Amino acid sequence: MRSHANPLRPVVLLVEDEPLVRMDAADVLEHAGFEVIEASDARAAKEALDRRPDIHVLFTDVQMPGPMNGLDLAWLVHNHRPDICLVITSGHLRPDQDNLPERAVFIAKPTSIIRTLLKKPADPSR
Repeated sequence: MRSHANPLRPVVLLVEDEPLVRMDAADVLEHAGFEVIEASDARAAKEALDRRPDIHVLFTDVQMPGPMNGLDLAWLVHNHRPDICLVITSGHLRPDQDNLPERAVFIAKPTSIIRTLLKKPADPSR
């Protein structure tokens, strides 16, 4: 399968069920130079992972609809695609590091912290 991505733009799979939060996070990540693939639940994320072997980062919310939450998705990706970096976020839960896959990073919501981590100011026109 051919890679879809520009090698200069790492690919992030963003999994978030809240549309406005997903749009904001995608905007921040795109402005930081990433190609963003959006998914609203774990099922859609698994489909994207099957289609796109060029995904570098999984950025997932913990709580989402459906039978699989973000932590379960992160463990699945860790076990089947250990090359993918894992970023897990939640505004409701704060999992212990022992409950996260090895090398996974947890970021508490609000994810405006993403701007701080990427050192990108918010777009004042929004």
